[in-house]
Amino acid sequence: MKTVACLLVVAWMAGCAHGPGGPLGVDLGRERQVGAVLDDWHLAAAHADAARYFGHFSGHAVFVGTDGAERWDLAAFRTFAMPHFERGTAWTYVATSRHVVVSRGGDVAWFDESLRNDKYGEVRGSGVLLWQGGRWRIAHYVMSFPVPNEVAGEVIGLVRGRAASSP
Repeated sequence: MKTVACLLVVAWMAGCAHGPGGPLGVDLGRERQVGAVLDDWHLAAAHADAARYFGHFSGHAVFVGTDGAERWDLAAFRTFAMPHFERGTAWTYVATSRHVVVSRGGDVAWFDESLRNDKYGEVRGSGVLLWQGGRWRIAHYVMSFPVPNEVAGEVIGLVRGRAASSP
């Protein structure tokens, strides 16, 4: 009897946590869906599958890269990225951790993730996905390099020096 009672409590708690109408607006099913979309998006780039990669974006998506000049709408980002995809060597980022929050209404999700890349090492991504047409679409993505506070001054000095020497 004790086991049955415990199972009922666990089932009740799971039911509360999974629906957008749960007590905290937590929707673990949707959080997992967002994670799966992001994983597939990264995998599509690793396989240079442009159709799949760009298919994960909303129509008015924005991609913000690591360079200060890199803020692209979807058309401009596609123009930048297509030569990489056409060579069959896009890029490979593998998530090592991720945090996802889904809105109470269940139609907006925001996230931050740590990623591993052979060239850059650890990078971060963050952004927003929208529930559109029965699926999650990336509306905004920002990639950045985590800089330890202890060396931030040195990095800022390098960036300022580079900007000063640019034409």
